[in-house]
Amino acid sequence: MALSYRRLIVKIGSNVLTQENGMPDLARMQHLVEQITQLKKQGKEVIVVSSGAVASGRSLIRVSEKADAVTSRQLLAAVGQVKLINTYSELFGQHDLICAQVLVTKEDFRDRQHYLNLKNCFQVLLQNNVIPVVNENDVISVTELMFTDNDELAGLIASMLNADALIILSNVNGIYNGDPKNPASVVITDIQPEATGFGAFVTTQRSQFGRGGMLTKSHMAHKVAQLGIAVHIANGKTENIIPKVLQQEVVNTRFIPSKNKSGRKKWIAHAENYAKGAVQINAGAKAALTSAKATSLLPVGVINIIGEFQKGDIIKLLDENQKLIGQGIAEYSSDKAQERLGQQNQKPLVHYDYLFLNTEVG
Repeated sequence: MALSYRRLIVKIGSNVLTQENGMPDLARMQHLVEQITQLKKQGKEVIVVSSGAVASGRSLIRVSEKADAVTSRQLLAAVGQVKLINTYSELFGQHDLICAQVLVTKEDFRDRQHYLNLKNCFQVLLQNNVIPVVNENDVISVTELMFTDNDELAGLIASMLNADALIILSNVNGIYNGDPKNPASVVITDIQPEATGFGAFVTTQRSQFGRGGMLTKSHMAHKVAQLGIAVHIANGKTENIIPKVLQQEVVNTRFIPSKNKSGRKKWIAHAENYAKGAVQINAGAKAALTSAKATSLLPVGVINIIGEFQKGDIIKLLDENQKLIGQGIAEYSSDKAQERLGQQNQKPLVHYDYLFLNTEVG
């Protein structure tokens, strides 16, 4: 039975778009564009998150071996991004489709206003039947500004646009229950929202041309699935991989989505890196928050205020052992929170509607 996704994020990894010699694989790009064109003909909305700028740059310019890694990457990405988007533009143009370049950095997700501006950009492109081709802006994204990799970026965009599914195209068939090189290992076809402990069986080695590894993919995919979005990890080098995933005709790993979360909660879920401060809560508050009942964080359950924050800032919630259990939007400043510490009958510090809890809390 075909999966009925209407809005799809298709993330194409470096290893899918790159030949073994490090140069772009134009035949593979053309085949993927043909598959995406078929989705468009079926009335689906598609956002492409594409790696490959550095590989495209490598086909145009030689970098001095003396250059450091960051400046080499900036040079190759700056030159290569032009070629990459021109290639996509030409390939989609052969099918009378228009694509647009959207380059983003982590900073674009730093606050609600930036987030909404970016979201509006995507929405107007989709309304006009334009295919957004998204990549990290590697020219200015260095060190602390970088996403872990384009998987993280794809996950952020999937949750931002309330996508039905995110398809991550890698150079393996999915997530294996052991080392993929071991013949006894098999692909895990379905992963439930409450699953934990990926580190026990997922290898940590990174891909040849990409920055991220399968463990990073697993954690990101799990988080996105918790937000109500299906995530598939499949082999982008398989012929007609996208339609085969949608028709359930190929082995791949699917992270089964939990029930949908609100758009604001989706932003909060990914805002951990932008937290201004933290609060430590007692065991009673932790038990109440993680129970099945919708509960806000009250000052009576708070035992410590860490750092300074204002009303509207993202803050982390830590348990008595300093373990992160979630994050939310502060209803008032750290000064007021300090005054009300441990007191009963006070206004919630974090309202349930603005609270995201990690399901791995134990």
